[in-house]
Amino acid sequence: MSSATNGAQPSSPRHVLTIADLTRENVVDIMRVALAMKQSRKVFMDTGYDRFADTLKGCSLLTLFEKPSLRTRVSLEVGMHQLGGQAIFYSISDSPLGIKESIEDTGRVLSRMCQGITARVASRDSVRNLAKVSGIPVINALDDYGHPMQMLADLQTIIEHKGSWEGLKMAFCGDLENNVTYDLMRLAALMGFKLDVAGAGTIEGSVWDEVAQLQAKPGDVRQVQTAAEAVKDAHVIYCDSWMSYGIPKDEEELRKQKFMPFQVTKELLEAADPDYIFMNCLPAARGMEQTAEVIDGPHSVVFDQAENRLHAQKALLVFLLSPLRFSQILSVGELPRRS
Repeated sequence: MSSATNGAQPSSPRHVLTIADLTRENVVDIMRVALAMKQSRKVFMDTGYDRFADTLKGCSLLTLFEKPSLRTRVSLEVGMHQLGGQAIFYSISDSPLGIKESIEDTGRVLSRMCQGITARVASRDSVRNLAKVSGIPVINALDDYGHPMQMLADLQTIIEHKGSWEGLKMAFCGDLENNVTYDLMRLAALMGFKLDVAGAGTIEGSVWDEVAQLQAKPGDVRQVQTAAEAVKDAHVIYCDSWMSYGIPKDEEELRKQKFMPFQVTKELLEAADPDYIFMNCLPAARGMEQTAEVIDGPHSVVFDQAENRLHAQKALLVFLLSPLRFSQILSVGELPRRS
């Protein structure tokens, strides 16, 4: 396939700013491709052949970073390389969007040079404003309202370890006023599994509104009062850092005291399903959101979860940057079946 065809964009680009910008069917198809891409890399290690190596040949992805990230930057750059394209890193921490140049001008220029943009930013306004004017797909690589790429990696991990998300209960313990919490709530509602969240902080009303619109069965996504109630009979236990980027040092001790009742411990997990898996999107602090014996224990899948950022993002990039190629991959018939 020519690079021109590979990089062709629809007249109205598809943006992914939260996981709710995808349909359930989209997510299922992305999962099928992600699992196949992960298997193809295993074949590559044995044979030197990866059947997806030219999938995004000729495509360039601009990666805008206002916040630092090891996993996001490495997974995007490695992923584009493995697909035959390139990722271009650009830090906006010292030159915020819309300051030196209007967002409208920035979006129009980038749309003429690249096939896609990812943006890891402090505020949802930055990525939303960029998407409004961009002629190419914009993917939220984390803001204060969502983290859709992490959701795809999380779901892939659940599929690998539990077979499916259907019939599962997830528990999230910790910071409720959090991008990961918000998108986990959307993911549960979209895909139809149960989620109990327990912690400190106030969940924005708009997130609850989205959940109400997305979920087929009301009440599957709930806020409960205690970590013990959330974890009871849960198949998946999830937590995130209490100290997000930008938390002032003088507030850390107060946050620790506020969140400590929701720390995930071995004793707490005695109430979970015996075959539970433990997830944390990393970075993790042992002795904070979870104890060392939990994250380093036999039920922990945090490093599989981290690796799957690479494979799930590759599938999402092909879905957005080259829809025709994505459809061709699905039509081959060598992918995992729909759940």
